[in-house]
Amino acid sequence: MKDAGEVMNILEAYDLVGSYRGAAELAGCDHHTVKHYVERRDAGLASDAGLVRGSIIDPFRAKIEEWVDKSHGKIRADVVHDKLVAMGFAGTDRTTRRAVRQAKGAYAAGRRRTYRPWIPEPGGWLQFDWGTGPTVAGRQTVLFCAWLAWSRFRVVIPCWDKTLPTVLACLDETFRRIGAVATYTLTDNEKTVTTTHVAGVPVRHPDIVAAGRHYGTQVVTCVPADPESKGGSEATVKIAKADLVPTDANLREAYTTFAELRAETALFCDQVNARPHRETRRPPVDMLAEELIRLHPVPDDPYVAALGETRKVNRSSTISWGGTRYSVPHTLVDATVWVRIDGDEIIVTHQGRDGVAEVARHAVAAPGNPQIDLSHYPPRSSSQILDHRPRPRTPEEAVFLAIGPGAAAWLIKAAAAGTARVNVKMAQAVEFAALYGKDIVDAALIAAAEAGRFAEGDLASILAHRSRTSDPDRVVVPISQAHSLQTGTARWKQVGR
Repeated sequence: MKDAGEVMNILEAYDLVGSYRGAAELAGCDHHTVKHYVERRDAGLASDAGLVRGSIIDPFRAKIEEWVDKSHGKIRADVVHDKLVAMGFAGTDRTTRRAVRQAKGAYAAGRRRTYRPWIPEPGGWLQFDWGTGPTVAGRQTVLFCAWLAWSRFRVVIPCWDKTLPTVLACLDETFRRIGAVATYTLTDNEKTVTTTHVAGVPVRHPDIVAAGRHYGTQVVTCVPADPESKGGSEATVKIAKADLVPTDANLREAYTTFAELRAETALFCDQVNARPHRETRRPPVDMLAEELIRLHPVPDDPYVAALGETRKVNRSSTISWGGTRYSVPHTLVDATVWVRIDGDEIIVTHQGRDGVAEVARHAVAAPGNPQIDLSHYPPRSSSQILDHRPRPRTPEEAVFLAIGPGAAAWLIKAAAAGTARVNVKMAQAVEFAALYGKDIVDAALIAAAEAGRFAEGDLASILAHRSRTSDPDRVVVPISQAHSLQTGTARWKQVGR
């Protein structure tokens, strides 16, 4: 095939000399080539148009077109070839594949989808979609990818799942990162957004409708199985996966913790929003500053369903989540709180008079490993756990404890020592208090408790000793004869036997 310049030289040489062979010598080609191009020019044909030649499959082309049309372009060339062979076709499968390809091309040409450029207006559309994220600690993550259509501002958030609370939490975080809310929020037909289709009409999830009403945006969905109707978010997912998911192409190391993935995702968003976009030639963060005046403000409090699931705080100031107990401030006993998972942490929020506020944050733990934060409880001494303050339940106990603090100290120590007939000894102390006075008996009870003297007659002995000594605070502690370190003399009985 000669190029345009060579063809013009051939035709010019023929017009000059008027013969095929003479023109061939001037143009440096064969005289048959000169004749070919001269005849095509005289017939009014383009010099570069190919010649249409007959083919062995021409008698079957109509049938091939019929099969392609009835199958809507889905029939395979090998199936067509088998049918043609059964009809008497003697050609090769290569000829059949060429003919089927031409028929499918003609079929698609009349049914090709056409596009009209979409020029979004500022503040109009926010799109979001999901992508498969990297594996962290053997668990698969997902990437929530949002995209403002006009400014091309992107938000990517890693998650563990795609449940409804997670969707609402990601939308709330997206709105707060952007600083405003768009008029429309476009996504695909996940079950968390569209529960079903009736006559082709999508039925919205009621919580999604309520969340859209709360934030002032209308959640809409694309045509089912038609990602081209939300190509902006699809491109965001593609870019995020290419940069964040470790592959052989980007040589990225695997993530060890979810916090590391979240930090890397935040860095990725800062980078893509700060560099000029290919379409606008401007950084998305600069265009977002202009688009903010067309967006709606974000409510102060998030939609309640975005806070997670509800739990009631029990009397021990804890909640149960996934078989594990987590502590919350003791002031929330019997209150209802919201709990959700954020990466490797569990977040507890509560809605009070001043709005929604985070009240507790713990690391996610396995069942049987309670997470208790001591700051959630009022301060208390260790003695409150071990000691039991005497509380009188009978008139006799009340009279004894009315002697003074020494009575309570004596009762606690005597009970810990396993003293027998405590009630009888308490009654004796009451009688001594009537005889000697409460202050003297109270001091004697303190001395008895400190010396560990709880036997019969010990209190009377202490009172008698204190009444005849110049130092009443000195207490004589008797030596116990129950045990001695002196070796016995039983072995001397064996001497002389």
